[in-house]
Amino acid sequence: MKFKTIRATCAAAALTGVLCTLAIAPAQAATPVSWESSALGLPAAQELSQGAGVTVAVLDSGVVADHPALKGHVTSGPDYRKDGLEEGDPDWGYHGTAMASDVLKVAPKARILAVRVLSDKDNEKDAAKRIKELNGKPSPVAQGIRYAVDHGADIISMSLGSADGFVNYSDEDTQAVAYALRHGVTLLASAGNSGGKLNDISYPAGYAGVIAVAATQRGGTRADFSTVHTYNDVAAPGVAIMSAKNTGGYATIDGTSPACALAAGVVALMHAKNPKLTPAQANDVLIATTHRPAGGGSAVLGYGPINAAAAVKAAASPPKDMAGAVAYKGKEHLGTPDGTPKTKDAPLEQSLWMTGLVAAGLGLAFLLGGVLLALSGRRKISAGAVGMVQPEGSFPG
Repeated sequence: MKFKTIRATCAAAALTGVLCTLAIAPAQAATPVSWESSALGLPAAQELSQGAGVTVAVLDSGVVADHPALKGHVTSGPDYRKDGLEEGDPDWGYHGTAMASDVLKVAPKARILAVRVLSDKDNEKDAAKRIKELNGKPSPVAQGIRYAVDHGADIISMSLGSADGFVNYSDEDTQAVAYALRHGVTLLASAGNSGGKLNDISYPAGYAGVIAVAATQRGGTRADFSTVHTYNDVAAPGVAIMSAKNTGGYATIDGTSPACALAAGVVALMHAKNPKLTPAQANDVLIATTHRPAGGGSAVLGYGPINAAAAVKAAASPPKDMAGAVAYKGKEHLGTPDGTPKTKDAPLEQSLWMTGLVAAGLGLAFLLGGVLLALSGRRKISAGAVGMVQPEGSFPG
């Protein structure tokens, strides 16, 4: 089975311990907010909805349920990562606790279903080890998605992504995403923190049907680390986002991870306003109500930064959901004019096959001849150079 490496896509700092930690703050009933509140338009949005009755599944590294910012809002599901860590360990729930608090910062009356699918210790350096360790075993992310769907999640927030370009895509995860969509569950994922490097695809953000969230900095422009890719749908604040710590208190965090969690909170507000909202409608409403950048959508920030207040208002009367299977009404065969079925390859003509074989043979012959000629020339030059060696400072003649 083809399995992908999973790691949190919080800014590189988050998983390597370089989190900008502030002094421990007194216990508070809610995670402090800063610039992300005005950037999203939260005050106006929360006058319309606070996410009551909505369950957001946070697929992550675990959530410390008794943190003051989370207490009374969290139900813990199974641990599919199964790495031996347990709640109370400083390496358990570091990232997940922060993400859950960011969801509730936007939708304070929502419920959190915490499902552990990754470890805070997972990183690119351990990718090979993780692949070997989990080869042939069920995908934690796929299991987490299915569990969330079966246990009442309305929204699934995945602030995580694949780390290795060779093991990104997973059939198992794709099927789980489809399972969620068929059951009317909206999925969001962080776009990734690779900036503009190599145009890597990060999954699950790259799967069809998943809302991919890029990160902005103050002013609404792209955060330097936010992955630039055509799968980006929308953007949300992702720099210096105050989040809950698994060991208590709060700290600032950077990455497309908090951007995804904040966006999931906005979708929770939308669902509370309209419980019948489908995944396709949630996606369409978010896109239609963004602060659209000049020039329209792009691979940088998708269709632009989220406008929470406008999205909640529009969710009350969303566009018609046109998603679904549609019967094919075209010609019986697309391979005209000979009518070759799409499931069968047409036989290669003998003359073309022979021409290709001859051309390949001639190309190989020319290549070998060129190599031999180059080697022969090099030997001659080397032989001549030996005879021209002279004492330093002397001249011929």
